[in-house]
Amino acid sequence: MSTWHLVLREIGYRKGNFLLAAAAVLVAAACVVAAISLLARDGLRSEQWAAEQDKELKEQKAKLEDDYRKIALGLGFNLVILPKDQELHDFYDKDYASKSMPEDYAERLAKARVVTVNHVLPTLQQRIKWPEQDRTIQLVGTRGEVALVGRGKMTALQAPVPAGQAVLGYELHRSLKLAKGDRIVLRGRTLQVSALQSERGNKDDITVWVPLAEAQQLLGQPGRINAIMALECNCASDRLATVRSEIAKVLPDTQVIEFGPQALARAEARNRAADEADQDFRREAHSRAQQSLQRERLFAVLIPLVVGATAIWVGLLAWGNVRSRTGEIGILRALGVPTRRVLALFLVRAALLGVLGAALGFAAGWLGSWLGEERLSGGPPLGPRFDPLLLALVLVITPLLSALVSWLPALAAAQVDPAATLRT
Repeated sequence: MSTWHLVLREIGYRKGNFLLAAAAVLVAAACVVAAISLLARDGLRSEQWAAEQDKELKEQKAKLEDDYRKIALGLGFNLVILPKDQELHDFYDKDYASKSMPEDYAERLAKARVVTVNHVLPTLQQRIKWPEQDRTIQLVGTRGEVALVGRGKMTALQAPVPAGQAVLGYELHRSLKLAKGDRIVLRGRTLQVSALQSERGNKDDITVWVPLAEAQQLLGQPGRINAIMALECNCASDRLATVRSEIAKVLPDTQVIEFGPQALARAEARNRAADEADQDFRREAHSRAQQSLQRERLFAVLIPLVVGATAIWVGLLAWGNVRSRTGEIGILRALGVPTRRVLALFLVRAALLGVLGAALGFAAGWLGSWLGEERLSGGPPLGPRFDPLLLALVLVITPLLSALVSWLPALAAAQVDPAATLRT
């Protein structure tokens, strides 16, 4: 009679012992497979989340930066380019430059592709007497922003004043009771009021904006400007030094000053946009990493406990099986069955229950990980993902462990003295 036939006959005769051992192996295998599968699914979900978040983060950063850019545009220009021979104390005292430079400086700057500067606006400004109204005003001549080469279409910070028209500051139109469409006479020139500015609380409230050509004629400076307003990009580290260096290469006989509060606010707004998006991503990533770490720690404790308890249980059942078969073993030995075949009977039985428990345990653990994924992850399951390598490992390692814990009982059975057994 073959070893397999004897093993199967014994299993059929002592079903309870075999099923108890197989059930223990099944539970252990199911726990191990479920834990490994859940961790693998969690890792895959984290990779997918990271990819999605990376895409969302880029979109969020772009949106935040665009929002802050639009808000920061309200701060206006933060750089002014002046003639190099302009005394700054005189500029700060009068609030305009007394020296001038060629109007085409603005075009030269726009064509030079200076990456640290956006929005170039040539202006001619001067504080003058408005004889018709007997008051002092700030006259600003502007032709609109010069298009930068290679930048595409950009939203203007300040719209040009149409020919023959004027824009009035708040204090002027309020005190003179002027409305849009009214006509004014400025040093003998008749201009139509095209827009009325709201209150700003600075010199703009007493400013009259006119076309640059009109200002040049009024001030007797054809083809000249005394300032180029510009917007500084959010450059790294020493922003102003970089800007000055780039502009000096294009316009060496000019100087650059920065309106500190506007520049700082703009840079902080841009940086804050990026930081807010990064912080949200880091917080969520840290939270997910902590959850994964907690699961790994739980499974690192749970798996050894389950495997250890199962090994003890299978070993005890193997000892019980040996004790209940002492008479049978004695008869087999008396019939001349060699020691190695008796040993094989118990090890094959142990390996068989290991294979059965592993196969059923893998199915249970794999199904359990799929069904339990939604509860643990808080999101929809990824779907069933069969892992043939894990199945192969479980089907190989589990029978080996089952045979290993049954080794001592099997060895004891193989050493049974048939004479002593038959005398009892």
